[in-house]
Amino acid sequence: MAPLATAPPSLRRARIAVFGLFLLAGTAIGTWTARIPAIKHDLALSDGRLSLALLGIAAGAITGMLVIGRLVDRYGSDRVMIPAALAQGAVLVLPALAPSLPMLTLALFLFGVVNGTLDVSMNANAVTVERAYGRPIMSAFHAVFSVGGFAGSALGGVFASADVSPAVTFAVAGALILVVAVLSARCALRDTPHPPEPETAAPEAAQGTTGTGPAGRTTPARRRLPQGAFFLGVLAFCGLVGEGASADWSSVYLHDDLGSSPGFAAAAFAAFSIMMTAGRFAGDRLAARLGPVTLVRGCGLLGAAGLAINLLIGTPVAGVVGFALFGAGLSCVIPQVFSAAGHRDPAQSGRALAVVASLGYTGFLAGPVIIGSLAELVTLPKALFVPALLTLLVALAAPAVRPARTGGTDAADVPAQANWS
Repeated sequence: MAPLATAPPSLRRARIAVFGLFLLAGTAIGTWTARIPAIKHDLALSDGRLSLALLGIAAGAITGMLVIGRLVDRYGSDRVMIPAALAQGAVLVLPALAPSLPMLTLALFLFGVVNGTLDVSMNANAVTVERAYGRPIMSAFHAVFSVGGFAGSALGGVFASADVSPAVTFAVAGALILVVAVLSARCALRDTPHPPEPETAAPEAAQGTTGTGPAGRTTPARRRLPQGAFFLGVLAFCGLVGEGASADWSSVYLHDDLGSSPGFAAAAFAAFSIMMTAGRFAGDRLAARLGPVTLVRGCGLLGAAGLAINLLIGTPVAGVVGFALFGAGLSCVIPQVFSAAGHRDPAQSGRALAVVASLGYTGFLAGPVIIGSLAELVTLPKALFVPALLTLLVALAAPAVRPARTGGTDAADVPAQANWS
């Protein structure tokens, strides 16, 4: 495994370019979320009407993720992610200009489409760069996305404190995003397109066999998804249920169920986020040393145990510590799942990542709803055992992230021989 210093300069620049894309994607999301209260106030929206608008982001993101996979494979990830990155800054401004709820929903749908497109394509390019490096580097990309989210939230908070309008906030953030996108475009690694392979219709076609065209006609071959891609999407769903539940319910649990102050309750999600980011920065070295299977198994067990023990003890301090351990446990799961999906079949990494990303994002959206609905039936502390159990399931299913066997050697068992051929 070659150290970073020995990588060719062009490859190091390509890695920095992907860092830039993850940074700008996180910044866009963070800036938007920081100014949601102002958008709500300007349009005089109730909580229910605002939730309808927010569905636009979810619908757009899932649409973008599902549609873009084939285009990534056909034309190359760089040819998709660069236009998406350039568009990200522009579509960020649109929600601030919306004069009504329907227009806000449409603006957020477009924002979601671009964000979902960028998510799949930049992860596909990250897989390409990782393959060129020959060692795990995916986790740090996802850590930088978290840093971008913090930066965007901080930028939005500063502008909100200064009573600056959302339009100006988004315009400034959009300009910064555009600069990062242009710089990243100059250094991005050019991906190899994988157009569908032509196949010749069977001779029976001349006799009118159902499902085939005229004899001799060549049509694009339909290829199945790489083996295990859908199951990796299920693991992403399980992991992101935990992330969504922590974001929406950790502070509520500490305040309403454990009786902590609002300030201390907010520390639960802060601890979760900090430990998740730190874990992702450490994830690449851990993956190289332990192998992806051992890493995901250990992280899953840590996360499940941390959250479950927190719920069993039931004190505010245990709550903060428990969510911190939960964040550390989940930190490396999604990067390893995405990496495994992208490496299954280089010719179909876009399709595989589209399935994994869309299922994972569905889990992130569904997690808070699932926990809230169960809390009505069995109380919130009991409902929070669901993400703990799902994280335990991820640990048990860790062999799903095992790299392909090459020459009888398993890269998960011999981490130093990382091989994704």
